[in-house]
Amino acid sequence: MARPRTISDQQIVDAAREVFLEQGFSATTAEIARRAGVSEGTLFKRFSTKEDLFAETIGLSEGRSWHKEITDLVGQGELCDNLKRLARLIVHTARIILPPLMVMWSRGHAPGSHPRPERDPVAEDSAAIAAYLRAEITLGRLREMDCEVVADALLGALTSHVHRELMLGPGIDTEQYVEHLLDAWWTGLAPPAENR
Repeated sequence: MARPRTISDQQIVDAAREVFLEQGFSATTAEIARRAGVSEGTLFKRFSTKEDLFAETIGLSEGRSWHKEITDLVGQGELCDNLKRLARLIVHTARIILPPLMVMWSRGHAPGSHPRPERDPVAEDSAAIAAYLRAEITLGRLREMDCEVVADALLGALTSHVHRELMLGPGIDTEQYVEHLLDAWWTGLAPPAENR
Protein backbone atom coordinates (compact mmCIF):
# COMPACT_ATOMS: atom_id res chain seq x y z
CA MET A 1 0.00 0.00 0.00
CA ALA A 2 1.36 3.41 -0.99
CA ARG A 3 2.11 5.92 1.74
CA PRO A 4 -0.20 8.93 1.83
CA ARG A 5 1.26 12.20 0.60
CA THR A 6 2.44 14.37 3.44
CA ILE A 7 3.60 17.27 1.26
CA SER A 8 0.99 18.65 -1.13
CA ASP A 9 1.65 19.72 -4.69
CA GLN A 10 0.85 23.27 -3.60
CA GLN A 11 3.57 23.14 -0.92
CA ILE A 12 6.06 22.05 -3.60
CA VAL A 13 4.89 24.85 -5.90
CA ASP A 14 5.22 27.38 -3.06
CA ALA A 15 8.78 26.21 -2.32
CA ALA A 16 9.65 26.28 -6.04
CA ARG A 17 8.28 29.83 -6.35
CA GLU A 18 10.56 30.99 -3.52
CA VAL A 19 13.60 29.34 -5.08
CA PHE A 20 12.85 30.58 -8.60
CA LEU A 21 12.36 34.12 -7.28
CA GLU A 22 15.70 33.95 -5.48
CA GLN A 23 17.75 32.18 -8.17
CA GLY A 24 15.82 32.47 -11.41
CA PHE A 25 15.29 29.59 -13.79
CA SER A 26 18.85 28.40 -13.15
CA ALA A 27 17.72 27.16 -9.71
CA THR A 28 18.30 23.44 -9.31
CA THR A 29 15.58 20.90 -8.75
CA ALA A 30 17.72 19.57 -5.89
CA GLU A 31 17.38 22.94 -4.11
CA ILE A 32 13.64 23.08 -4.81
CA ALA A 33 13.18 19.54 -3.45
CA ARG A 34 15.28 20.35 -0.37
CA ARG A 35 13.25 23.51 0.30
CA ALA A 36 9.98 21.59 -0.15
CA GLY A 37 11.14 18.74 2.09
CA VAL A 38 10.85 16.04 -0.57
CA SER A 39 13.26 14.02 -2.67
CA GLU A 40 14.03 14.95 -6.27
CA GLY A 41 12.34 11.69 -7.26
CA THR A 42 9.13 12.84 -5.58
CA LEU A 43 9.45 16.22 -7.26
CA PHE A 44 9.65 14.57 -10.69
CA LYS A 45 6.77 12.19 -9.92
CA ARG A 46 4.56 15.22 -9.35
CA PHE A 47 6.00 17.49 -12.09
CA SER A 48 7.58 15.73 -15.05
CA THR A 49 10.05 18.51 -15.89
CA LYS A 50 11.55 21.59 -14.33
CA GLU A 51 9.75 23.60 -17.03
CA ASP A 52 6.40 22.13 -15.93
CA LEU A 53 7.11 23.10 -12.33
CA PHE A 54 8.16 26.60 -13.39
CA ALA A 55 4.97 26.96 -15.47
CA GLU A 56 2.92 25.93 -12.45
CA THR A 57 4.68 28.41 -10.15
CA ILE A 58 3.91 31.40 -12.36
CA GLY A 59 0.41 30.34 -13.34
CA LEU A 60 0.98 29.27 -16.95
CA SER A 61 -0.87 25.99 -16.47
CA GLU A 62 -4.06 27.58 -15.17
CA GLY A 63 -4.04 30.44 -17.62
CA ARG A 64 -4.48 28.51 -20.84
CA SER A 65 -8.10 27.36 -20.55
CA TRP A 66 -9.05 30.13 -23.00
CA HIS A 67 -7.43 28.17 -25.86
CA LYS A 68 -10.29 25.67 -25.82
CA GLU A 69 -12.86 28.35 -25.11
CA ILE A 70 -12.05 30.27 -28.30
CA THR A 71 -12.06 27.08 -30.34
CA ASP A 72 -15.64 26.51 -29.16
CA LEU A 73 -16.58 30.04 -30.34
CA VAL A 74 -15.74 29.40 -34.02
CA GLY A 75 -18.80 30.24 -36.11
CA GLN A 76 -20.88 31.17 -33.06
CA GLY A 77 -22.49 34.50 -32.19
CA GLU A 78 -21.24 37.94 -33.11
CA LEU A 79 -17.59 37.74 -34.08
CA CYS A 80 -16.62 41.18 -32.78
CA ASP A 81 -18.16 40.27 -29.40
CA ASN A 82 -16.21 36.99 -29.43
CA LEU A 83 -12.96 38.87 -30.09
CA LYS A 84 -13.72 41.16 -27.15
CA ARG A 85 -14.39 38.11 -24.98
CA LEU A 86 -11.07 36.62 -26.11
CA ALA A 87 -9.31 39.92 -25.29
CA ARG A 88 -10.77 39.91 -21.77
CA LEU A 89 -9.58 36.32 -21.24
CA ILE A 90 -6.07 37.26 -22.36
CA VAL A 91 -6.00 40.24 -19.99
CA HIS A 92 -7.13 38.00 -17.12
CA THR A 93 -4.36 35.49 -17.92
CA ALA A 94 -1.72 38.23 -18.22
CA ARG A 95 -2.73 39.54 -14.80
CA ILE A 96 -1.93 36.10 -13.33
CA ILE A 97 1.34 35.47 -15.17
CA LEU A 98 3.05 38.87 -15.44
CA PRO A 99 3.41 39.75 -11.72
CA PRO A 100 5.62 36.78 -10.75
CA LEU A 101 7.65 37.18 -13.95
CA MET A 102 8.17 40.88 -13.22
CA VAL A 103 9.34 40.09 -9.68
CA MET A 104 11.79 37.52 -11.05
CA TRP A 105 13.11 39.95 -13.66
CA SER A 106 13.42 42.71 -11.07
CA ARG A 107 15.75 40.44 -9.10
CA GLY A 108 18.09 40.21 -12.07
CA HIS A 109 16.78 36.99 -13.56
CA ALA A 110 16.07 38.19 -17.07
CA PRO A 111 14.59 35.74 -19.59
CA GLY A 112 17.90 35.44 -21.47
CA SER A 113 19.73 34.32 -18.32
CA HIS A 114 18.34 30.80 -18.37
CA PRO A 115 18.09 28.01 -20.92
CA ARG A 116 15.18 28.32 -23.30
CA PRO A 117 12.29 26.21 -22.00
CA GLU A 118 10.89 23.40 -24.11
CA ARG A 119 7.65 25.37 -24.56
CA ASP A 120 7.15 28.92 -25.72
CA PRO A 121 3.87 29.98 -24.08
CA VAL A 122 3.71 33.28 -25.99
CA ALA A 123 4.03 31.42 -29.30
CA GLU A 124 1.37 28.93 -28.12
CA ASP A 125 -1.02 31.77 -27.28
CA SER A 126 -0.36 33.51 -30.58
CA ALA A 127 -0.87 30.25 -32.48
CA ALA A 128 -4.20 29.65 -30.69
CA ILE A 129 -5.43 33.13 -31.65
CA ALA A 130 -4.22 32.73 -35.24
CA ALA A 131 -5.95 29.33 -35.53
CA TYR A 132 -9.19 30.89 -34.33
CA LEU A 133 -8.89 33.73 -36.85
CA ARG A 134 -8.14 31.29 -39.70
CA ALA A 135 -11.21 29.23 -38.81
CA GLU A 136 -13.39 32.34 -38.91
CA ILE A 137 -11.86 33.37 -42.27
CA THR A 138 -12.73 29.94 -43.65
CA LEU A 139 -16.35 30.56 -42.63
CA GLY A 140 -16.32 33.98 -44.32
CA ARG A 141 -16.76 35.80 -41.02
CA LEU A 142 -13.42 37.64 -41.33
CA ARG A 143 -11.58 39.06 -44.32
CA GLU A 144 -8.34 37.46 -45.53
CA MET A 145 -5.39 38.60 -43.43
CA ASP A 146 -2.06 37.51 -42.01
CA CYS A 147 -3.46 35.77 -38.93
CA GLU A 148 -0.08 35.48 -37.22
CA VAL A 149 0.55 39.22 -37.40
CA VAL A 150 -2.94 40.07 -36.12
CA ALA A 151 -2.60 37.48 -33.32
CA ASP A 152 0.79 38.85 -32.25
CA ALA A 153 -0.48 42.43 -32.40
CA LEU A 154 -3.53 41.62 -30.28
CA LEU A 155 -1.49 39.69 -27.74
CA GLY A 156 1.09 42.47 -27.60
CA ALA A 157 -1.48 45.24 -27.16
CA LEU A 158 -3.26 43.40 -24.36
CA THR A 159 -0.16 42.32 -22.44
CA SER A 160 1.24 45.83 -22.80
CA HIS A 161 -1.97 47.19 -21.24
CA VAL A 162 -1.54 44.83 -18.26
CA HIS A 163 2.18 45.57 -17.98
CA ARG A 164 1.49 49.30 -17.85
CA GLU A 165 -1.23 48.73 -15.25
CA LEU A 166 1.21 46.75 -13.08
CA MET A 167 4.04 49.25 -13.44
CA LEU A 168 2.17 52.57 -13.25
CA GLY A 169 -1.20 51.76 -11.73
CA PRO A 170 -4.61 51.96 -13.36
CA GLY A 171 -4.65 53.71 -16.70
CA ILE A 172 -7.39 53.26 -19.25
CA ASP A 173 -10.18 51.12 -17.83
CA THR A 174 -9.77 47.57 -19.18
CA GLU A 175 -13.35 47.31 -20.43
CA GLN A 176 -13.01 50.61 -22.23
CA TYR A 177 -9.60 49.60 -23.61
CA VAL A 178 -10.89 46.29 -25.00
CA GLU A 179 -14.02 47.89 -26.46
CA HIS A 180 -12.20 50.71 -28.21
CA LEU A 181 -9.24 48.60 -29.34
CA LEU A 182 -11.44 46.02 -31.05
CA ASP A 183 -13.92 48.58 -32.38
CA ALA A 184 -10.97 50.30 -34.06
CA TRP A 185 -9.59 47.03 -35.41
CA TRP A 186 -12.96 45.70 -36.54
CA THR A 187 -12.98 47.88 -39.65
CA GLY A 188 -9.86 46.11 -40.89
CA LEU A 189 -10.97 42.65 -39.76
CA ALA A 190 -14.60 42.56 -40.85
CA PRO A 191 -15.41 40.75 -44.08
CA PRO A 192 -16.43 42.81 -47.11
CA ALA A 193 -20.01 44.11 -46.85
CA GLU A 194 -21.30 41.57 -49.37
CA ASN A 195 -20.20 38.68 -47.11
CA ARG A 196 -21.86 39.99 -43.92
